[in-house]
Amino acid sequence: KMQPSGRHYVVVRPLFSEDSFAEQHERINRTRKTLRKLCLYCLHCSCDTNRAKNAARSLLPIIGWIKNYNIKEWLLGDIVSGISTGLVAVLQGLAFSLLASLPPGYGLYTAFFPAIIYFFLGTSRHLSVGAFPILSLMVGAVVTRLVPDGGPPANITGFEGLSMEQQRVLVASSVTFVMGAFQLIMGLLQVGFIVMYLSETLVSGFTTAAAVHILVSQLRFVLGLDFPGVNGPLAIVYVTLYDFFSIITEYDSKIYNFLIKLHHFIYESPIAPNLEVIKESAVEAFPMAIVGFAVAFSVAKVYSVKHDYTIDGNQELLAFGVSNMFGASFRSFAASTALSRTAIQESTGGKTQIAGVLSAMMVLIVIVAVGFLLEPLPRSVLGALVIVNLKGMLMQFRELPFLWKNDRTDFVTWVVTFVASLFLGLDLGLAVGLGAELFTVVCRTQFPRCSLLANITGTDIYRDRKDYNSIYEPEGVKIFKIPSPIFFANIDFFRDKLVQAVGFSPLKVLKKRNKALRKIRKMLGLEVRRPSTDTSEDNNSMEGLDQPIDFSGIPIQVNWNTELPANISVPPVNIHSLVLDFSAVSFLDISALKGLKATLKEFLRIEVDVYIVSCDVYIMEKLHQCSFFDDEIKTSIFYPTLHDAMLHILEKHPDHGELEKVFTGRLRYKFYECSQTM
Repeated sequence: KMQPSGRHYVVVRPLFSEDSFAEQHERINRTRKTLRKLCLYCLHCSCDTNRAKNAARSLLPIIGWIKNYNIKEWLLGDIVSGISTGLVAVLQGLAFSLLASLPPGYGLYTAFFPAIIYFFLGTSRHLSVGAFPILSLMVGAVVTRLVPDGGPPANITGFEGLSMEQQRVLVASSVTFVMGAFQLIMGLLQVGFIVMYLSETLVSGFTTAAAVHILVSQLRFVLGLDFPGVNGPLAIVYVTLYDFFSIITEYDSKIYNFLIKLHHFIYESPIAPNLEVIKESAVEAFPMAIVGFAVAFSVAKVYSVKHDYTIDGNQELLAFGVSNMFGASFRSFAASTALSRTAIQESTGGKTQIAGVLSAMMVLIVIVAVGFLLEPLPRSVLGALVIVNLKGMLMQFRELPFLWKNDRTDFVTWVVTFVASLFLGLDLGLAVGLGAELFTVVCRTQFPRCSLLANITGTDIYRDRKDYNSIYEPEGVKIFKIPSPIFFANIDFFRDKLVQAVGFSPLKVLKKRNKALRKIRKMLGLEVRRPSTDTSEDNNSMEGLDQPIDFSGIPIQVNWNTELPANISVPPVNIHSLVLDFSAVSFLDISALKGLKATLKEFLRIEVDVYIVSCDVYIMEKLHQCSFFDDEIKTSIFYPTLHDAMLHILEKHPDHGELEKVFTGRLRYKFYECSQTM
């Protein structure tokens, strides 16, 4: 029975091992769903009307929120937000198209078509869908690679008879289509969790490097210089900046400005993606799909938490996949979200995606009716607008001192991602950053901080013995904790740390004892026992020394902790019990299981009792399935809590004087702790 008692903590219960606990508390056997059972279950329920409705709501989230739309309270805010966001979307669409190496007006398509599709399929109520500077830059890298400024285009069949502008539009729409296809496939495969592998630190370093790329790429527009845009590893150093400083030295009072052209866009018909371009750009499209979704999902999650509603990562992948594929058919390039634009949509009163679709209508009005008013706008102004939008990303440099002081591993991840993205290009940089991040995860799990625990005096709490003064350590007992999963990569590390913790190698002790026993048998004139496989005549043979010690036939009792004959030396063993705390071990693989079994047997064979505590029930199931238990390793060594195991050890090996502090009975214990009333 559990009941509050002020600041007191009182527990009265039997002392449990895992075996005794299983006898008294029956566990429910749950049937796990296999893929075959899940498919049969889905087929059986496919005609269920309610399930069909739920499936429709899942695929079209608009069905769920539109019926609850509060016209009186939300409509005015959505209208104001839609108009405000639409104006920003127009300017950003024009500006970010320069990053994609396309004529400015094509950014308006990106601000319109994807937003319309997201209105029906998206789960975020505040996300403003459209051009995103980093994605635009990544699209521009593909565009300038296949259709460079200063040279012939790539040998692609669909380029015949097209102008440079048309070729670039075809490349941008094709790479956007395959990017959307990747997102759609990931959504169908339910792998929205993949974004979790992109930590905030990695994204920060990546976006900061992208901001530097964007800043450099806009210098030619802001200063009115005419040099070709390039991409690739080290391009920012050897080509772009070199070209910039070479031209600026010859710069005179004449400014080279481009004017945007919008008047012909509304008459352009949809196009199909080019298969050859898709083959050429698929490798670059995949990181674009990841980056676009990661940024959008991160921003959407912030506002969903703020306004207390849920978003579905897999549905977001579907929404952006279809949005980008649909938009690509109408000459738009990669769409995600811009942080500043979404912030405006939310802060100006936007409550739902009604604001998003109204902002798209504002863009449509510009495309159809008033676009000609923007034609005199020079590209230098748009370039300046792009640079202004980089402030937030460039200010991320301020995170470095904090990371250096608090988490050096994250600091390294940030710097590696930034440097790689800056000098190798955004696609390779993202891959390097992800590799560095995964490497840090592997290092943290492969080399965890193992520790020896001790009891905090007067409690049932156990902590690292190095961190506290008021501790109780029973003589002859070691409590070892490994705070990570145990698998093939860290099982040797685990064994080495365990040997360091106890102060001796159980295998070496076992071999020394078996070797000493052979000498004792020889001194007593007894037959030296060897394994049946041992055919050597040498009494010092190493065969069989790792097997259990066999005292049969010896007329004297051997005490390994006393003084032995002069020519026999055996390392001392100063513990009688070893407790392994598995509370932080989430899984064991087969390699670790074999290594653990061998280690336990080594300790048991030198008369050190081993106990495993707080082991996950599913790990226990795996141990049974893999024949972990035998005549030496029994289920009785497992205990549900560390304190249960310690009470059992103290009952078996009384530690007089300290025993009463933690142990009050043979089959039960009572723990009483009181503190001052707050």
